Amino acid sequence: MTYATVMVSLALDQPDNGRLQVAGELAERFEAAIVGVTAAQFAPPLYFADGAKAQGLIDPEHASIRKRLADLEAQFHAATRARGGHAQWRSTMDFPTRFVLAQVRCADIVVSGGHSPAFSNAFSLASPKDLVMQAGRPLLVVPERVNWLDLRSVLVARKDTPEARRAMADALPMLRKARDVVVVEIPERDDDRPAVMDRVSDVAVWLARHGVTATARVPEAAGNETAALQLETIAGDIGAGLIVAGAYGHSHFRELILAAVTRYLVTQSARRGLLSH
Repeated sequence: MTYATVMVSLALDQPDNGRLQVAGELAERFEAAIVGVTAAQFAPPLYFADGAKAQGLIDPEHASIRKRLADLEAQFHAATRARGGHAQWRSTMDFPTRFVLAQVRCADIVVSGGHSPAFSNAFSLASPKDLVMQAGRPLLVVPERVNWLDLRSVLVARKDTPEARRAMADALPMLRKARDVVVVEIPERDDDRPAVMDRVSDVAVWLARHGVTATARVPEAAGNETAALQLETIAGDIGAGLIVAGAYGHSHFRELILAAVTRYLVTQSARRGLLSH
């Protein structure tokens, strides 16, 4: 397995340079095509207007969105031109999440920015929370201040779920290029630690058969510390530039039941996260 097409989801009025650099480097490493995709929709005013007055409000807004889409296209081509390879741009006036999900059929992996309350407008941003739950492709979340693909050390967050297994399979191309890979499972309160270690060791053996040398690790119980914080502590200890994890929950209730680790990687972590659902 490899990545033949990398898609990068961009957004109006959000810093895009970092994810453009990461997506470009990812495409370069795997000799993949890169597709830039974005959309924005006119957000109607809260007050009522009709006729010529309404049209007088709508037309300038549409023109502004079209100009900003064109500016973002120019930024995409400027960022990808020097890397060579096949680059394609897709944009329109539509709700961003809907448009990105319609285009993802052509990609092997999607690169997205993280999510923060400052950038939660459904008219101008394809939320990574929606993309990871609905795209059917692995999502590489790039925090705002990150501008390169750091694969020197990778942390694989293992859990006995289909989503976690899929995330590991989706991450194999990157894991093969990583210098160090650590597989970690955070034990539940009543787990038998030796049994957990057996499971993690099985995963390390599976990875070895796919050309990935990995270390198995099971931390000691950490009291009331959440799994997300325990993973972040381990990631800091090993200098992980990327965390691989399964995304849990159901899209209809994502705000309520997205697992804590998933939510952390999408909204708070300063590290790159590869998520699959």
